[in-house]
Amino acid sequence: MAMKQQSNKSFKKVESEFENKVISIRRVTKTTKGGRNLSFSALVAVGNMKGKVGVGSGKDSEVPKAIEKAITSAKKNMQAIPLVGTTIPHEVLGKFSKSSVLLMPAKEGTGVIAGGAARAVIELVGIKDILSKAYGSRNSINSVKATIEGLKSLRTIEQFALLRGKLPEEI
Repeated sequence: MAMKQQSNKSFKKVESEFENKVISIRRVTKTTKGGRNLSFSALVAVGNMKGKVGVGSGKDSEVPKAIEKAITSAKKNMQAIPLVGTTIPHEVLGKFSKSSVLLMPAKEGTGVIAGGAARAVIELVGIKDILSKAYGSRNSINSVKATIEGLKSLRTIEQFALLRGKLPEEI
C-alpha cells in the first residue's frame, strides 16, 4: 500500500514558473541527393511575467519535439528586463537586421498595443501598458530579436545614476 502512494507522487506533473508562447512554426526542407528532407522549425518565447524573458528556436522532424527544443533554448537565453510598475522606464528603439521596434511607455490602463511577434514577448515579460511600432521588415524572427534588443537596452533611474556616479535624486 505504501508503495502505491509513493509511485503516485512521482507521476505528478511538475509546474514550471515560466509561461511559453509559440510565435511561429515553419516547415523547412533540405534538398539532398535522395530527395527533400522535411523538418519543422519553431520559435518560442518563454517568460515569468515578472521581468524575465527568453527567446529560442528549435528544429526537428516532428513539431512537438521542435517546440520542446525551442523552449529549452529559450530558458537558456533568459534576460532580466527592468520594469516601472506596469510599463517600461523610457522610450527605446530595438534594431535587428532590417527590423526595428519602437517601444514607448504608456499610462496605466492603456494595455498592450503591439502587433505580431513583438506582442508575445512583451506580454511574457509582464508589461501591461505599452505602445509599440514595428518598422522595416515584419519577419517574425527578426521582429522578436529587435524587441529583445530594445528591452535589454532599458535602464532604470538607479542604473543611470550608478553609471554617472551620482545619486538618483540628482538626475
